[in-house]
Amino acid sequence: MKSRVKRFLAAGVASLGLSVAGCGSIGDSLNSVPNAGPCPVAAVMYDASRLVEINGEERYSSVGFTGEITRVEGFCRYTGDNPITMEIEIDFALGRGPTAQGNEKQYEYFVAVTRRNRAVIEKQIYSFDADFSKNSDRTTHSERFEGIVIPRANETISGSNFEVLVGFVLTDEQLAYNRAGKRFRVNAGDSVD
Repeated sequence: MKSRVKRFLAAGVASLGLSVAGCGSIGDSLNSVPNAGPCPVAAVMYDASRLVEINGEERYSSVGFTGEITRVEGFCRYTGDNPITMEIEIDFALGRGPTAQGNEKQYEYFVAVTRRNRAVIEKQIYSFDADFSKNSDRTTHSERFEGIVIPRANETISGSNFEVLVGFVLTDEQLAYNRAGKRFRVNAGDSVD
């Protein structure tokens, strides 16, 4: 699992000098004082949860590299009027279809902090390389982000006012494909074409 320490600060709040409290995980800093409220929702954006490269007609024999975000889990900590410090873990299932070129693929994805059902506060794009060596057509990958800092205006603002959303960076065609609900699934005993 790859671990990253990143900061998400709203533009006007960065000058206040908020920072990540060390490189330890949320679990390392737990104490008996309960959070001031619930954690922000950590989830995958449905329209960006899958990536399917299609080289030619929309059929299985034209599929290149694929990816699916299979799990997003979030943990947080905040007390008093302190900012929310959040950690998320993301699991990916990745595939190499018949028209994929090479044994390596760089996947891009985003992590966004939003004001729930309103506006994006901060969005960052990340990437990782997947290795399909030894003629493997499937692999998995995990990413972990520690120290996502979400500022709060005051102690009455809880984590339920925010979301941390993740998804693949997609082309317009890939996004339309996902929104149309299309999938390539091969049932046992069926032809792949």
